[in-house]
Amino acid sequence: MADLKQLLKDNGVVGAGGAGFPSYCKLAEGADTLLINAVECEPLLYTSYTLMQERIRDIIIGMRAVMEYANIPRGLLAVKDYRAQKLGYSDGQELAPGVFIKYVPNVYPMGDEINLIYTATGRVVPPGQLPITRGVIVFNTETIYNIGLVVQFNQPVTKTYLTISGDTDKAYCVKVPVGMKIAEVLKIMNVEVPDTHVVIDGGPSMGTVVNLSTDVVKKPCSGLLILPKTIPAVQNKLRTKEDNFRRAASVCCQCNRCTDLCPRHLLGYPLEPHKMVRSTLSAAMADPELIKTATMCCGCDICSTLACCQDISPMQIIKEYKGILAKNRMKYVADPSEQFTPSPEREARMVSAGKWKEVLGVAKYDKFPPIYVEEKLKASEVFVPMSQHIGAPAVPIVAVGDHVEENQMIAKADEGLSIPHFAPISGRVTYVDAKTIVIHA
Repeated sequence: MADLKQLLKDNGVVGAGGAGFPSYCKLAEGADTLLINAVECEPLLYTSYTLMQERIRDIIIGMRAVMEYANIPRGLLAVKDYRAQKLGYSDGQELAPGVFIKYVPNVYPMGDEINLIYTATGRVVPPGQLPITRGVIVFNTETIYNIGLVVQFNQPVTKTYLTISGDTDKAYCVKVPVGMKIAEVLKIMNVEVPDTHVVIDGGPSMGTVVNLSTDVVKKPCSGLLILPKTIPAVQNKLRTKEDNFRRAASVCCQCNRCTDLCPRHLLGYPLEPHKMVRSTLSAAMADPELIKTATMCCGCDICSTLACCQDISPMQIIKEYKGILAKNRMKYVADPSEQFTPSPEREARMVSAGKWKEVLGVAKYDKFPPIYVEEKLKASEVFVPMSQHIGAPAVPIVAVGDHVEENQMIAKADEGLSIPHFAPISGRVTYVDAKTIVIHA
């Protein structure tokens, strides 16, 4: 096999979820466990489930390729117990040499990388450190599936799988060209969005509200959810940061529930949301050691939607602190040798997925399983962002008027941490700048 690390970079493989971390950077030495995050802890999303149902062979090929390249003896495919049972898998079942099914409980946010590593291996990754410091490499389901395609066919990443669900007649799992307008995706799937609803890119907890006039599908997109503006999941996203800070300063009753239920705090991390809520923004900025702990937050939103009895969003406050830290290139980093002990109350304080759906107001919109749409959607036009991953944006190598074929490279990786991009469709390039390449079919 060619150098897998170079193959992943050359084919534009990034994390198919979260911030889109370039996958080639994770292939470091020293791991004894490859952990595949098929948990999909966010309600209403079933992309990983569908891939396991329809593409398990490619997933296993991707896992074995990484294990052989990095000399990893054990691979764990972590999935919620009830979903694994629906798929016909038992806990500990060996799917291929060294590749095993790992049951995890149906709780939220089990899909958080740090919580999953602890549940699956018993190891706590120190704050600010990478999983490799505890001998673990983590990919999500679609990422390892894409690795499987690269290994077999040298196929670049130009499509992504996503769940379309929410307040809709039916739920779907579809394969969509990167850069396709979200509005066009929904139109082709005959999914209407009433004025009383919004579209969420991602899950109802951690996802963001879409601008249907401009937003496009990016590589990390895992779902499009159509939800009413009146439910708690959406109301939290529509609140302004100014309103949230005013509420925090005036009505916080200092109950500490946001800290008591924080999943990272329960793992032993020195993250205490209540302290950041009590501080004014100016006071917090004057105390770098306090706001540095904000980088430990996984953004699960339990502190806001479930814990707080005063309608404050500690998560949004922490998000502002994270922005300040990022601008100043600051973060909390623990010594890799430091030990962190999970709270003995952790198991009792974990939130069941059913309870979480009720709290968010999305339980009645859960449709399991979604209808799998085999044929990929045809885009009339794609707007390929040069920056849809952690690191430096890609650099365009095509010009207006060029004809490109599907899977042809249209932007090269920049220096440092970066990846190239490829044409999701065949057509003519109609616009190019440093941020976007537009292709008309």
